[in-house]
Amino acid sequence: MPFPKVSIVFCTKCKWNLRSAWYVQELLQTFGSELKEISLIPGEPGEFKVLGYQTEGSQPIVIWDRVVDDGFPDSKYLKQRVKALIFNDEVAIGAHIDRKSKSSSAKETLVSEKINQCSTDDQNTSCKDCET
Repeated sequence: MPFPKVSIVFCTKCKWNLRSAWYVQELLQTFGSELKEISLIPGEPGEFKVLGYQTEGSQPIVIWDRVVDDGFPDSKYLKQRVKALIFNDEVAIGAHIDRKSKSSSAKETLVSEKINQCSTDDQNTSCKDCET
């Protein structure tokens, strides 16, 4: 199997299919042939994770987890994390993405939870909309 690779695990009941496909497109456009595989994997209710694998048999690297990271990343921030965690900052991905904004903060780089299509409980660990 080709490496490095990225897998996006997402809840289909939350209708995160298009969001996940958009992230795939963004990663492909930015990393081109540097990433050898990008996959979409239907996950558990409320789940959204971006996982990276550097080599065959390696443990997955959690690039993004909706629960832990409190929402969804904007594409610029996701690309920066892929570059740092999968490529050890050795791949150039463009000056506009590599450059740190003066006003950049974790809060500004996240897509607001208010626009999510999923209502979560107080611990933000399960999805009320897609529970069966």
